[in-house]
Amino acid sequence: MTISLPTFRRLSLATLLLLPILLALALPPLLAQAPGAKRIRKPSMDDTIRANVYADNTFQLYVNGTLVAVDSIPFIPHNVISVDLLPAYPMTIAVLAKDNFNPKTGMEYANTNIGDAGFILKFADGTVTDGRWKAKCFSRGPVGGNTTNPRVEEEPLPEAWFAVDFDDASWARATEYSEDDVGPKQPFYDADFAGAKFIWSDDLKLDNVVVFRTIVATPPDGKAREDFTGINDVVPESPPRGPGSGKGRPQGKGKQR
Repeated sequence: MTISLPTFRRLSLATLLLLPILLALALPPLLAQAPGAKRIRKPSMDDTIRANVYADNTFQLYVNGTLVAVDSIPFIPHNVISVDLLPAYPMTIAVLAKDNFNPKTGMEYANTNIGDAGFILKFADGTVTDGRWKAKCFSRGPVGGNTTNPRVEEEPLPEAWFAVDFDDASWARATEYSEDDVGPKQPFYDADFAGAKFIWSDDLKLDNVVVFRTIVATPPDGKAREDFTGINDVVPESPPRGPGSGKGRPQGKGKQR
């Protein structure tokens, strides 16, 4: 069979137009089947851990350099924030904690009171706050406890203080405080903080802005957990479907993990 030149040109043009579509259909399966290609299952809520956080008065929580929780109530009433996290170890935790204070005087309640502070955290993998965490104050006042002529000493937060590779080697250890020292309000007792310690810098009353950092090398509870880091850079395996797969059923949010 002989194909005329005009017909050949039309066929060539059609092939060129269809080529991107054919590649889009063929390339993902080829990549997924490539020898040595990394495959990982999609994580589910059963892979997450619950985090409970209580701060006097407010906080921002970063895990592995990503902001994962912010206190929704900056002052009162004191509240507990609970969120679900997808952990990856080693896990770098960084927290910006603040007491309620006037940035010019370091006092609260219309400059009539020196406040106290406190921070406590517990993850369902057994991670807790204690004196092994690092802590550094970045704003304190009223300096010397002087309420007659109150003033504040502060230094700017370092760039990327929450990053995994931030150097906190020179920072002091956090100081542990008792419940009596901090005086937590009722929501604290409604959440699981067993084994965790209240921490702050070495001055619970005058230090108003404190950054905490720690690294959790492995799950404290010893439970092996899959690392889903880079899940968007691989072709994930499809989750199981069909009877018993859990599709269409709500996963119990309140169950212990």
